[in-house]
Amino acid sequence: MSDPERPGSRRRSPFTALPPQVDLPALEREILQRWEADKVFARSLEASAGRPQWTFYEGPPTANGRPGTHHIEARAFKDVFPRFKTMQGWHVPRRAGWDCHGLPVEIAVEQELGFAGKPDIERYGIAEFNERCRDSVVRHVDAFSELTRRMGYWVDMSTAYWTMDPTYIESVWWSLKQVFEKGLLVEDHRVAPYCPRCGTGLSDHEVAQGYESITDPSVYVSLPVTSGEWAGKADLLIWTTTPWTLPSNTAVAVHPDVTYLVVRTERDGRERTVVVAEPLVDAVLGGSADDVPREVLARTTGRDWEYVHYQRPFELVEFPEGDAHFVVLADYVTTEDGTGLVHQSPAFGADDLAVCRAYGLPVVNPIDPSGHFLSDIALVGGHFFKAADPALVEDLQRRGVLWREQRYQHSYPHCWRCHTPLMYYAQPSWYIRTSSIKDQLLAENEKTHWHPETIQWGRYGDWLRNNVDWALSRDRYWGTPLPIWRNDADPQRMVVVGSLAELSELTGRDLSGLDPHRPFIDDVTFTRPGEEGTYRRVPQVIDAWYDSGSMPFAQWGAPHRNTDAFEAAYPAQFICEAIDQTRGWFYSLMAVGTAVFGRSSYENVLCLGHILAEDGRKMSKHLGNILEPIPLMDRHGADAVRWFMLAGGSPWSARRVGHETLSEVVRKVLLTYWNTASFFTLYAETNGWDPARAPAPAPADRPLLDRWALAELAEVTAGVTAALEDFDTQGAGRLLAQFVDDLSNWYVRRSRRRFWDGDPAALATLHEVLDVLTRLMAPFTPFVTDEVWARAVVPALTGRDGEAPPDSVHLAGWPEVDTGARDVQLVEQVALVRRLVELGRSARTSAKARTRQPLARALVAAPGWEQLPRDLVAEVADELNVAGLTEIGAVGSDLVDVSVKVDFRAVGRRLGKQVQAVARAVAAADPAELTAAYRAGTATVEVDGARVPLEDGDLIVTETPREGWTVASGGGLTVA
Repeated sequence: MSDPERPGSRRRSPFTALPPQVDLPALEREILQRWEADKVFARSLEASAGRPQWTFYEGPPTANGRPGTHHIEARAFKDVFPRFKTMQGWHVPRRAGWDCHGLPVEIAVEQELGFAGKPDIERYGIAEFNERCRDSVVRHVDAFSELTRRMGYWVDMSTAYWTMDPTYIESVWWSLKQVFEKGLLVEDHRVAPYCPRCGTGLSDHEVAQGYESITDPSVYVSLPVTSGEWAGKADLLIWTTTPWTLPSNTAVAVHPDVTYLVVRTERDGRERTVVVAEPLVDAVLGGSADDVPREVLARTTGRDWEYVHYQRPFELVEFPEGDAHFVVLADYVTTEDGTGLVHQSPAFGADDLAVCRAYGLPVVNPIDPSGHFLSDIALVGGHFFKAADPALVEDLQRRGVLWREQRYQHSYPHCWRCHTPLMYYAQPSWYIRTSSIKDQLLAENEKTHWHPETIQWGRYGDWLRNNVDWALSRDRYWGTPLPIWRNDADPQRMVVVGSLAELSELTGRDLSGLDPHRPFIDDVTFTRPGEEGTYRRVPQVIDAWYDSGSMPFAQWGAPHRNTDAFEAAYPAQFICEAIDQTRGWFYSLMAVGTAVFGRSSYENVLCLGHILAEDGRKMSKHLGNILEPIPLMDRHGADAVRWFMLAGGSPWSARRVGHETLSEVVRKVLLTYWNTASFFTLYAETNGWDPARAPAPAPADRPLLDRWALAELAEVTAGVTAALEDFDTQGAGRLLAQFVDDLSNWYVRRSRRRFWDGDPAALATLHEVLDVLTRLMAPFTPFVTDEVWARAVVPALTGRDGEAPPDSVHLAGWPEVDTGARDVQLVEQVALVRRLVELGRSARTSAKARTRQPLARALVAAPGWEQLPRDLVAEVADELNVAGLTEIGAVGSDLVDVSVKVDFRAVGRRLGKQVQAVARAVAAADPAELTAAYRAGTATVEVDGARVPLEDGDLIVTETPREGWTVASGGGLTVA
């Protein structure tokens, strides 16, 4: 907006004009100092104390790495809704937290120390290593705190919880004791995902975060039958994509009810007889019977092969004395791929282990915990398990038992932190039996509101329906120790400890000051009266995801302390994180809450998309497209970055952030809003406007344009409130951005002369609009709105109703919808006027007639035109710079050509099969007469001797002025 010279001041005003130019980042730094000096955040919490509580949980970051731009995204969403709910009158405590434990921290410290694995850690010393981990997780706390402060994220850092604090660990211990006493915490020897680099098992929700695409050998191997009818005559044909498991082959599984064929065929120039599942014969043999000669010697079922022995693929590993290497039955065997005969290696497959256990078969494991074959094994001794494939395949080929090898590209699980390929590895581990509470988890999910809702029974629902027990224990160092003490004389006797106080009672000494981490906790032992043996802690720590899932109660140290605070804040009304936390924090929160308290920890969850560079690629140092968060905000302003994160797309979609995008936000939204406020304060000050001395007329008595602005404001208030209640920041942002544009480029522009003249109605209207608009925008853009509030809103509120107004917008209440101002008809009429103006300008552009050039008249065709008030008709004429406006139908047939046709979709929906007959009748009618009747609401056509009425929307009317006129049409409107 450009202004004429500022008129001379007439009288004193409570307003001081805002500067027309503003450096938003510099303004934000000033406001930060003001907030801190005035303790605005603390005052907002104090003011809301005693009100109903609305709880938000902060998903704790790990501060062993520097914050990135993606952290602004998460924090913007975590800030906007607590601000909104606080303004609505809720008490919303916001407590920060830090995630401290786990593999990510350990791996980072190992890399700093140049360690290759667990042996290096133990040589270095567990106490010394854990102290380095403790230092690591506080290293970048200051950087995170500065990011939090700079972007205006209001969260209490002074009372932040740390998952490594003894009080937090005690709460986690208490919860594990509850889980144990419910029979849900058990030790078992299972095949589970295992990282050989980290030397520990992983939970399934960790595995879900680490799949990578790799290419492996896929091999078909023939195993000679050594017992029964086909001994020495046929081979069992097996298929595997893990050749490294073949040295520990223990059995071959077949489905009891599948038909298996004994087939004689030719292979590599010699006759071979193999056993294959019937549905897979063509795929295995490489074609149909017409392509590959074959003879079916026998048709059998899987049951016929039970206990038939075969020659194992390798003789590299010793097996204990006893029976092994025979065919077993297993219902899990399918005929979707492979051969229908499944190689069994129980040390490396959960299904294999279950089947072999049922047959009493041994579990042989030739691979050590580092993922390497034992050194004394021929051919592959010392090889990393994945690196052993080539040597094994070559040996199978040399001995003539390799039927076929193919390269197989597939998604394979890797450690989500160190990217090492995982093994499925038989080992003892502690599990939470989440599968036994699956129905409860599904019921809790049913009650949860997911955004987007597709996650509820899609990505997350599938995860719950296929729930497996949570592999809880980790054979690591920096983590919450598993609080289980076991009797060394009778391992079945165990004590689960719920606190340091309880441990003090058991040991008979004060351990209240003990650091509960390893190795100090490992040294704590005790005996119990009447029992032999000493109780010693089991060596494992727990999955750090359990730590973070315990934060609803552990942040308070509950139930040992602060029980009231915990109960008031459970469950949370809102949580949000990136969408990849679906199987991470979102799951652990629900699983821990349901296992311990019988209900989920949260009611509403918002999933966030990932942040990409402007070119659509992932941000990375390697690509050189990283945008550092503080410099980004210092260049464009935190408000601009926040607005983009919140309103730049649906929250759960990936979004591209770059300088050009943020500059557009500043230009179109923030500066337009600022300039509107600046315009208002300029003319309020210039004209000495003081509503206390010169009250404006009641809104109903103000000019039509004022009433429209207030009506639009009421609609926007209702829409923004509804959108935020539904956690839809994109929808709310779209409404606000459009209204800011409407306010500046229509209301203010069309009312300029009234402001120059100091019209109290115009000034009062714009002030009321800025009051409400500023409060609506405050949760999105907390800085610029606070300045506008203080400079453009507060001066006219001082003394109103005998109460001083809040000095910060963040202490003000959320605006109520002014139902008295709502006027749907007026809003629609002004919308029609603005569309006509746009079309008229388009017609002028086509005719190369600039707006400054006066024209005699414009012709208009628009439903509802005849109901427009004279003031609005005058607005159109003034905007188009024409002397008069006439409806096209009123100028006579000498100026326009009229054509009419049926809207087939509308008429077909209403009249069905009659639509074609109606279309023919419309085409045969006089278009001018039919159009006149249609606009009057009396149009009918005759079909099969009956009159069929035409309703609004049934016809498409096109009125084209003849030569000498320029036309623009769109959306059923025409301007010439």
